[in-house]
Amino acid sequence: MTALVLVLAAGGVIGLALGALGGGGSVLAVPALIYLLGFTPTAAGTASLIIVAATSATALSAHARAGNVRWRTGILFASAGLVPAMLGGVLARHLPASLLTGAFALTAALAALRMLRPSGYGPDDPPVRPVQAAGAGAGLGAVTGVLGVGGGFLAVPALVNVLGLRMRVAVGTSLLVITLNSLAALLARAGSAETLNWATLGPFAGAAVLGAWDGKRLAEKVSAGTLRRIFACVLLTVAAFMLIDVLIV
Repeated sequence: MTALVLVLAAGGVIGLALGALGGGGSVLAVPALIYLLGFTPTAAGTASLIIVAATSATALSAHARAGNVRWRTGILFASAGLVPAMLGGVLARHLPASLLTGAFALTAALAALRMLRPSGYGPDDPPVRPVQAAGAGAGLGAVTGVLGVGGGFLAVPALVNVLGLRMRVAVGTSLLVITLNSLAALLARAGSAETLNWATLGPFAGAAVLGAWDGKRLAEKVSAGTLRRIFACVLLTVAAFMLIDVLIV
């Protein structure tokens, strides 16, 4: 019973983050799966991709109805990252668990610090810049494949600061990027999905999908700046915990 409560609570929080911020679900899913539910880092990466892909697709539909998705930009951004994501997924199978955990923690910390920095958002979305979109998308795809993250916690800052999208549009567009990147990375990890604990993974993903709907409503009531600061603090806490764990071991 206690394990089920943990699964549902963790899934709900992850869905809430994805729905409200357009990212961050996998940054919380991986440590939750490792430290709360006993998954190995490799299995946690695969499981998080399944959870995040399903949750992001659900949240994407809600943001699309609100007109907050730039489809052309998102598809271009994601397409550039598909091959790097698949190659990263293959590489992840051959990396030691401690290296994956440490790299994940450092990535989360850098993303949190970036989110704490103030950013200016223009009143209008600029036209798509193919070179910048492709470059940022390729880098994000590689991170997605290796670390088993959807990439939204990095995609939102990139869409805002590199491509100049408004925050709400960046959140919606990032969900398209996350969905496509997660599916590509899962193709490279398909063999490892057979060993997952589906009895745990199913309720986790279900709670995350439901949480994503609440996250979308939350995003409409709370300022983007407040949401970013809260989530950045959570990221820094998670990153510090994981780094300490790696260093002690």
